[in-house]
Amino acid sequence: MIVPASVRGAALLFGVVLIQAVIVPPYLVAGGAPDLLLLVVISLGLLRGSSAGAAYGFAGGLLLDLLTLETLGVSSLVLTLAGFWAGRYAETTGRGRRLAPVLSAAVITVLAALFAFFLHSLLGDDVVARHALVTVLVPTLAVNVVLALPVHWLVRSVVPEREVLGPAQRVEVLV
Repeated sequence: MIVPASVRGAALLFGVVLIQAVIVPPYLVAGGAPDLLLLVVISLGLLRGSSAGAAYGFAGGLLLDLLTLETLGVSSLVLTLAGFWAGRYAETTGRGRRLAPVLSAAVITVLAALFAFFLHSLLGDDVVARHALVTVLVPTLAVNVVLALPVHWLVRSVVPEREVLGPAQRVEVLV
């Protein structure tokens, strides 16, 4: 029986959400923890496209919010946009580039942190900008950049890249 790529992606996402919620928090690197869920969502977006990346991001963020009892919807909104951004990058300029996962991880980690800070401040949560955007973001960014390629290779081994249809060679107009 052949398991579809979407089911394998969902199973991988569920496992990573459990790892992110249960195992990763105690392991801080200079004040920041690796965001494995963000890296997996970025990789899924790069491999499967913007729509699938957004769907995986929403599902992963919602599961993470439910497991950690954080404000419901903040992680899902941030990860939805992260998956969409990675997918759009792959669809436009990033397809076939070897360092696309590293570049995507660096840029989207910073954008996700800024967007999460913005959402928390809109919701009235007590968030210190220096702590959220400097003390935690810098080590998290460094760890995410280092882990981007190994995580992308793991995700690519589980979920294959989406086949891209080429432009139509001939178009017929029927009247």
